[in-house]
Amino acid sequence: MIRILFIGDIVGKPGRQIVQNGLPHLIEEFAPNLVIANGENAAGGSGLTPQIAEELFSCGIHVLTGGNHIWKQREIIEYINEEPRVIRPANYPEGAPGNYFYIWEKEGVKVAVLNLLGRVFMEPIDCPFKRGEKEVAQLSLITPNIVVDFHAEATSEKVAMGWFLDGKASAVCGTHTHVQTADERILPGGTAYITDIGMSGPFDSVIGVDKEAVLAKFLTGLPVRFEVAKRDPRLCGVKITIDELTGKAISIERFQYIP
Repeated sequence: MIRILFIGDIVGKPGRQIVQNGLPHLIEEFAPNLVIANGENAAGGSGLTPQIAEELFSCGIHVLTGGNHIWKQREIIEYINEEPRVIRPANYPEGAPGNYFYIWEKEGVKVAVLNLLGRVFMEPIDCPFKRGEKEVAQLSLITPNIVVDFHAEATSEKVAMGWFLDGKASAVCGTHTHVQTADERILPGGTAYITDIGMSGPFDSVIGVDKEAVLAKFLTGLPVRFEVAKRDPRLCGVKITIDELTGKAISIERFQYIP
């Protein structure tokens, strides 16, 4: 069996701190083989820097996935070309820097981690379904154990991707909306699914942002500077167990670590 810990969107310094403080406890409790985290908001709430990536790797994370904010910090562009453990969505156009999948391997067991980006209410981009189908088929030639981070806004698009890849991927986990959903399950084909694994960051906020600034934006419609909130940090994610021989999921359990 392969035990995987997938940590939800790490938001700013509070998110990084809760991961640094909470991840050792989770590793001790669950003893995961592989730790994945979405890191596209780890730098000041938008983007990722090389220094922060290295900081997160030192905590015990094996691979960092991205999303629509992955390019916000320009210094990541050169780094992502050199560091295979940081991946970006596969359905960016050809020529985009970096890798979109990572193969973790230990003692002959391999797990592929693939990143996809949704299109509904998001920026124009290549079809995640067609690209996802193609990449999962290619990765299945390497290993039956495939975990997909589907970074998308619309619940319907995420659910559709779960059904589309059921029986093809070991797990399809949604990220991006920062609100953990209560619909984790094993689909009929053996794919672990959850619409959103949640946020690792300050919960006294609006999805990680200072709530007063967000309220001012909604109430006035005027431009407002958004800052990462600071209070009530929590670490959200899922624990997934996979049969390493078949690639089928055995279990998926969501969690919140609150210090």
